[in-house]
Amino acid sequence: MYQELTSDNLAEFVGEGKTTFVQYSAGWCGNCRLIKPTFQRLAGETENAQFLMVDAEKFPKSREMAEVKNLPTFAAFKAGKFVGQVSTNKVDKLTSFIHETTGN
Repeated sequence: MYQELTSDNLAEFVGEGKTTFVQYSAGWCGNCRLIKPTFQRLAGETENAQFLMVDAEKFPKSREMAEVKNLPTFAAFKAGKFVGQVSTNKVDKLTSFIHETTGN
């Protein structure tokens, strides 16, 4: 499942306990736009996980749930807890992060 958040409610999705991957981005971020199709593709290929896009500038509470210092940043949550993140615009690093987190 892939979804772009329209309100600052990431905590609700993470609280469901599902494995959750989040792309933190911003409208001005060119690298965020470039890697977004890869994130969406991985969402379609990854079972039992939800993939969410969060605008890091519009949604500060959601941003605070991870240690976002650069964009794009990808964070993972499992069982309602933050488990890791990677700041990258490289397809191989993002793919590896998702596979390592899901154990696939």
